[in-house]
Amino acid sequence: MKPARTRFAPSPTGFLHVGGVRTALFAWLVARQTGGQFILRIEDTDRAREVKGAETHIIDSLRALGLDYDEGPDLPGDYGPYRQTERLDTYKTWAQTLLDAGRAYADPYSPEEVQSFREQAQKAKKPFLYRDHRPEQQPAWDGKRPLRFKSEPKAYDWQDAVMGKLHAGAEAIDDFILIKSDGFPTYNFAHVVDDHEMAITHVIRGQEFIASVPNYLNLHEALGFTPPVFATMPHILNEQGNKKLSKRDGAKDVLDYLKDGYLVEALINFIASLGWNDGTTQEIFSREELIERFSLDHVQRSGARFDERRLEWMDGHWIRTLDNDTVYSRCGGFWPESAKDAPEDYKKQVLDITRERLKYLAELPQQTDFFFVDLPVDPKLIDNHKQLKKMDNQELKAMLEQAKASLEQSDFSPIDLSKRLNQLLEQTGQKPAVLFSLIRIATTQAPASPGLADTLAVLGKERSLKRLHTQLDALK
Repeated sequence: MKPARTRFAPSPTGFLHVGGVRTALFAWLVARQTGGQFILRIEDTDRAREVKGAETHIIDSLRALGLDYDEGPDLPGDYGPYRQTERLDTYKTWAQTLLDAGRAYADPYSPEEVQSFREQAQKAKKPFLYRDHRPEQQPAWDGKRPLRFKSEPKAYDWQDAVMGKLHAGAEAIDDFILIKSDGFPTYNFAHVVDDHEMAITHVIRGQEFIASVPNYLNLHEALGFTPPVFATMPHILNEQGNKKLSKRDGAKDVLDYLKDGYLVEALINFIASLGWNDGTTQEIFSREELIERFSLDHVQRSGARFDERRLEWMDGHWIRTLDNDTVYSRCGGFWPESAKDAPEDYKKQVLDITRERLKYLAELPQQTDFFFVDLPVDPKLIDNHKQLKKMDNQELKAMLEQAKASLEQSDFSPIDLSKRLNQLLEQTGQKPAVLFSLIRIATTQAPASPGLADTLAVLGKERSLKRLHTQLDALK
């Protein structure tokens, strides 16, 4: 494949959610796979909707996810500037080209007049087309009125890299605004100019733009531009699969997933799988595998369901797959407060036996607090246990005393602990669900823990025996 130039062109109107990240990721993959360039362009011409700090958030999000761009608002490039508000002279130049060719005109109507035309069409049960009201005499454009494109209606057939062969009749073509009365271009005009001037080869974007492609093709022809490859992404749907994912359904800030302790490897893997697979049953892909195997013709045409449980499963997989030091380096502020002064080597031991149970790193406090602090005896842990609650205190005390006597002779290596725990099963005639649960409750005061032998080994002999003694006192 020839080197592709792709772009991610968000508007700074809010946080970046999974839909935007998927568009950026797919564009990044096409560029990296072909040895091309990935460009970040900020489409900031809608000043009324711009949110302060949104551009910085977009850049921070891409960097946090490892989606490095080759050119952008904070990186030099031969095709800049990369903010649309810094390209206004470029749009005026191309607008003048259209005016000179008779393919643009000043809009002579007030918003109220346009609304009346729209209402007339509704009463007549006809679609509203602005070109039906195109004035014969068009005033000179002075920059104070909107500038409209003078369309040439015709049918279009085009090939979409995802959706396949598409068709639209002449009724889809209309006269749209190129430059607003405030002097800023519309998206419909600016992105076509920018993609041409920045030599973009592939335009990857959401399904909401597909109805406008005929107008874009009409504008390309009027400007003498060759259209890029269009690749339309299907919607990301809510967990029920019955509507487009919204903030209410979980379309949250992508940085929030990282703040919740999801690994970037899992997040990229999960987002790539929303509407794409390589034709196999493989679900876990490294970044390198994604670059190697991704292709637009394997993106599905139907909506992709957002399943947060699948993200949790995938994140748990990556937590278990990456080496312990790598996962430890991501734990940062996720440890419980009780671990603040704990030695690093000890925390690494705790993580090594705990990560088998983690779905995301924000679960660390709940899963590991007992490793760092002696929790108070919680009688409910025995009272709520299906089998232990049937036994009286003397039976429980006898089992714990027998366990304590054996563990006092152990060197507390995982191998020796496993051997002694199994011997205790034979000596007491109890099942693991009874004996091991009682020892676990006594030494952790937690409803769940990693494997008992590993947990005791990490806690160490002195702390484990002390906690057994405390539980025995509570049973008296």
